[in-house]
Amino acid sequence: MKLNNKRTVLVGLAFMSICCFWQMYDSVIPLILTKTFQLNETFSGMIMAADNVLALFLLPFFGAISDRTNTKFGKRMPYIVGGTAVAVILINLLSGIDNSYYAAPSTGKFVLFIVLLGLLLIAMGTYRSPAVALMPDITPKPLRSKANAIINLMGAVGSMLSLAAAALLYPNSKVQGLAHVNYQPLFIVVSVVMAASVVILIITVNEPKFSKENQDIEAKHPEWNLAEDDGSGNEVLPTDVKWSLVFLLASIALWYIGYNGITTWFTTYVDKVMGEGLGGASTCILVAGAGAIVSYIPIGNLAHKIGRKRTIMIGVAILTLCFFSGYILTSIYSSINAIMYVMFVLVGFAWAAINVNSLPMVVEMCRGSDTGKFTGYYYTASMAAQVVTPIMAGFLMRHISYKVLFPYASLFALLSFITMTQVKHGDVAPEAKKGLEAFEDMDD
Repeated sequence: MKLNNKRTVLVGLAFMSICCFWQMYDSVIPLILTKTFQLNETFSGMIMAADNVLALFLLPFFGAISDRTNTKFGKRMPYIVGGTAVAVILINLLSGIDNSYYAAPSTGKFVLFIVLLGLLLIAMGTYRSPAVALMPDITPKPLRSKANAIINLMGAVGSMLSLAAAALLYPNSKVQGLAHVNYQPLFIVVSVVMAASVVILIITVNEPKFSKENQDIEAKHPEWNLAEDDGSGNEVLPTDVKWSLVFLLASIALWYIGYNGITTWFTTYVDKVMGEGLGGASTCILVAGAGAIVSYIPIGNLAHKIGRKRTIMIGVAILTLCFFSGYILTSIYSSINAIMYVMFVLVGFAWAAINVNSLPMVVEMCRGSDTGKFTGYYYTASMAAQVVTPIMAGFLMRHISYKVLFPYASLFALLSFITMTQVKHGDVAPEAKKGLEAFEDMDD
């Protein structure tokens, strides 16, 4: 059995378009809110948090709905195509209102901007779970860590496309001193990337055909299915599998609390504790991202050899040690240095080890018909953590000390290691073929 890399890359186009959008959204929308509409940081922060709050409800809901959808285009494609089409339209309307408000401010335009922004977040929420569930739908269970490594790499490409477009369109030489920046060119570029990605996806990925092929493969391996017949024809998870799922979702929430606490507050932390500017802190985060990108494919191969759970626990252990080291290093040194960059490269490696394997472990525990619902469970756990941790970490930093940040992150990483020890399912290893069977898939 061999992963179809080309097909996986094409399926990853949906996730690439999503990541391209969110990179632009997180970079530009706060600037529009604070500069064009003159909102203070509290109100703009509340608006920026709305996407995570909506995701708590939208992602599991539309994941489950897509499981029960049956069209000639497939389960997931209607949501991917519809959500992308609406989002592309709304993106460009937002940039137009931004420019119009600057030229002639009015309350009506501000209200319209907020309404359209809310509709945009809903549109993006309708298809993230279906887009991510498409990979497990067409990939045999033992190969999903390798496939998810490619999906994550495609997501990184999407983010880089957005960053590169912003860097080319808005260098400091062009925007410095401007009272208002026209972001419409960037919005157009991002919307073109999104639309083109999904058009290529539609043309090249026959969801019903590929899903049927995967179902036929998995039908030959009933041992991969952890669900059991409850006697009435319905399949349910055994109690021990349910507990594994609970502990895995708890682990996901815990390591996101630790990791997202760092990514949210690190720039503020180094400013307050070390007196460093934005450049040094941003470079550390960039180095961590680069470490993750170069690790995705090797991590997928490693998990295929030693197992997903073991790979995740190695990653969590490294993450815990790195976060604790961060406390020591930022206490010893007064400026960011090479040792800290090495530490953040290891953080990127650790995060790749965790991220590549956690979603495949979740969907491993479900029937193929429940992939969207279980993908929604995964995102509920991760998004809940990302809603909670900026507030919780910020409260502790304000009322205790800014230096609490790294111990806070290392504690939650350590707790996720403990809960992962209780996960007993979701780590399917492919069986080695013997004799002539080993040659069956060589032409795939």
